[in-house]
Amino acid sequence: MTWVLGLSVAALIALGAPIFVALLSAAALALLFFPGPPLIALQQTIFGGLDAYALLSVPFFVFAGELMAISGIADRLINLVRALFGRVPGSLGIAALGGSTLIGTICGSSAAAVAAVGRNMYPQLIENGYGRTRAAGIITSSGAIDIVIPPSIAMILYGASAEQSIAKLFIAGIIPGIVMALLMAGYISISALLARIPREESFRARVAWQAFKQAFWALTMPAFVMVGIYAGLFSPTEAGGFACAYAAFIGMVIYRTVSFRSLLEAAVSSAMMTARIMIVVAAAGVISWVLTVEGVPQALIAATADAGLSPLGFLLCVNLLLLAIGCVLDPTSAILVLSPLLVPIAVSLGIDPIHFGIVMTVNLAIGMFTPPFGLNIFVAQSVLGIRTSEIYRGVLPFIGVQVSALALITLVPALSLWLLHGMS
Repeated sequence: MTWVLGLSVAALIALGAPIFVALLSAAALALLFFPGPPLIALQQTIFGGLDAYALLSVPFFVFAGELMAISGIADRLINLVRALFGRVPGSLGIAALGGSTLIGTICGSSAAAVAAVGRNMYPQLIENGYGRTRAAGIITSSGAIDIVIPPSIAMILYGASAEQSIAKLFIAGIIPGIVMALLMAGYISISALLARIPREESFRARVAWQAFKQAFWALTMPAFVMVGIYAGLFSPTEAGGFACAYAAFIGMVIYRTVSFRSLLEAAVSSAMMTARIMIVVAAAGVISWVLTVEGVPQALIAATADAGLSPLGFLLCVNLLLLAIGCVLDPTSAILVLSPLLVPIAVSLGIDPIHFGIVMTVNLAIGMFTPPFGLNIFVAQSVLGIRTSEIYRGVLPFIGVQVSALALITLVPALSLWLLHGMS
């Protein structure tokens, strides 16, 4: 049955079937042609997989992200970063990176960050001498940090599937996300200096203060959400509801860039996005249930023990596996399908499941811009209007930078766990 499941999913995805169709069809075939649970268990498991309180936060954060996207927040955040970095080499590229990272603290959507930053920054990067390939690489790769910086929908799904605290995952993702951003900023600065890209105007306190005032309300939203979660004032699900109300207030009352009509359009768009996520959650839950019934996780644990893999050796194998899978599957599908299989093995080897969740998320973040099928590549191609081959060349150096960050995060669990230990 396990082989039928794996081969059926791979074949259907290769034929272009949607992920949820591939997962549900493979599960149905396994239940239909092999002795075991009755076929009626399929529909029971589909609905049972969605019966998780933590999943209620997904539509909230998706809606909050949509509201912030139509509020003109991206422009304000990018202007703030530009004002702060002044004449630092590569300051314009760092502004694109910083704007994308700050957007990640609001909505946690990698594709949304690529689209928002790309429309704003790509023409300016070209005018400043970055070239199409380099500019496309910066924009496409920067968006990947958004699924590591909290709040992160990928972490919510990992927490739900691996039965881990979402609040702890959010805390654990802060330092790794910053490490990824700093390494990318360092590379952008050094490469811009070597390429003799013109610098921008020097830092001016008055300009920076004006930019900060314009971005203030946008910056307070993630601050309120994170402090509220960490202080125990509300759960991540309740924080998502607060984020929606706060985003609507900022857009409609403070900035006055969101009308009632656009609010409804954002709600419809969020509902569609939530439906696409939840149908994958339901389908992946069926696959996980079938594999669990067949004893696959237990068999994998036994095989790992027999192979004598050390925790570091296992993490290395997982990194190689996820880097390959990440450029084919989106993070949602990969996390939901693989977490029930890999987390028990990690725990049996003494690996902290929170640290393991961060390692999984960083891997799949890199996959978001890894050729040939990284999702961010196609979003960037649509927004920027350039050839995919140019984007491929642009992202290659950043894959190396982010793999270095992944190695550091994997080898030093304290980067993920230090804030948790400090708060305990």
